Amino acid sequence: MKIIFKSVLLLFFCFIKVNAQEVLSLEDAVKIALENNYEIKIAKNDLKIDQTNVTAGNAGMLPKATASITQNNNLQNLSQTRTDGTSTSLNNAKSNSLNYGVGLDWTIFDGFKMFARKDQLQELQKLGETQLKLTIITKISDVQTAYYNLVQQQQQLAALDTTIVISNQRVNLAKNRFTIGKASKLEVLNAQVDINTDKVTLLRQQELYKNSKIALNQLLARDTQIDFKVVSDFTMKSKLEFAELKALAEKQNPQIEALVISKKVAELELKQVKSGRYPTVKVNTGYNFAESHSSLGFTTQSSARGLNYGFSASLNLFDGFAQKRNETIANIEIENSTLQIEQQNQALNTQLATSYQTYLTNLELIDLEETNEAIAKQNLDITLDKFHIGTITTLEFRTAQLNYVNAKVRYSDAQFQAKLSEIALKELAGAIQF
Repeated sequence: MKIIFKSVLLLFFCFIKVNAQEVLSLEDAVKIALENNYEIKIAKNDLKIDQTNVTAGNAGMLPKATASITQNNNLQNLSQTRTDGTSTSLNNAKSNSLNYGVGLDWTIFDGFKMFARKDQLQELQKLGETQLKLTIITKISDVQTAYYNLVQQQQQLAALDTTIVISNQRVNLAKNRFTIGKASKLEVLNAQVDINTDKVTLLRQQELYKNSKIALNQLLARDTQIDFKVVSDFTMKSKLEFAELKALAEKQNPQIEALVISKKVAELELKQVKSGRYPTVKVNTGYNFAESHSSLGFTTQSSARGLNYGFSASLNLFDGFAQKRNETIANIEIENSTLQIEQQNQALNTQLATSYQTYLTNLELIDLEETNEAIAKQNLDITLDKFHIGTITTLEFRTAQLNYVNAKVRYSDAQFQAKLSEIALKELAGAIQF
């Protein structure tokens, strides 16, 4: 009685543990990834750097103010001869000087380079935003792929659990038939070999399932040992339309956006290079104080203080054709940026077309494999009934059993592949929500 009670209690606690296991929804997985993923955090910090750089001072528009102080001391043996022939000497003569003040320098014109630089910094910030968007979309796509891979793994585990139950029934039936003399020992042994084979397959699938959980936890940047379950079924969205996907891709694909911004950055770089053809004008001012003391000389003490101001202008007349060379290189960079945009557009259209065709094929395979699973299930039920009354061989029963399991696995895989195609299309279109 005690043994039975302990067994029931153990089963009860196992049931509680299984049901207490966290069910991780796709939305929660994406949310955790957005908060924790290291690559997203790094991309966010890179964007903060770009935002911090967008200032008038960094563009060279503001003046520079400096404060300075200099203090010198001398200890020398001095000898002086004056014009009237008299001479004076002093050992260990001391002298010192002190200079301090503030100064301001301001470039008020540099051929519009500072304005081009400010615009370029703003474009670099936009580029950082686009790169962050690309990182987020890529990581969300990775999370969704890993999540639905687990859904597929769970479905395959359920299929294998089913075949273990059926194989157990077969072993028990074979043993009963052997006991009453209606079957040979060979039938029992074959049934035991088959169930052991099914158990090996189940163990391998459980290993793959657990490793896939670890991989998803890593993507979510959390403890890899956290246990959880995922939803049991695939949720297919309404059929995607190619024309809509193409329009979205041309408008908001982050890779295209990044290349367009990079071209603007190159154009602004050319403006900065061309500024070298214009003069540079600077103004300066300052207030300084100077004081000196000397033990020997015509002047033993002096001091001065006051304001100084002025301006300077410079113009590059000839620099060994460096200006022309730099402008040529900048124009080539712009041409390369244009070619990269055209190349990426062509690659994007190709990927969209091929991925969409794969998506349509996978949708058709879902319907076909669903029908195959229903037929295989019906065939298994009929075969099981016949096997119970002994009108078919164990080989025929095993074939029907494996056909059913394979049909379930193929149906699950068809749904998974269709989901992967859907995710890939949305990623190309920049339409993944986050």
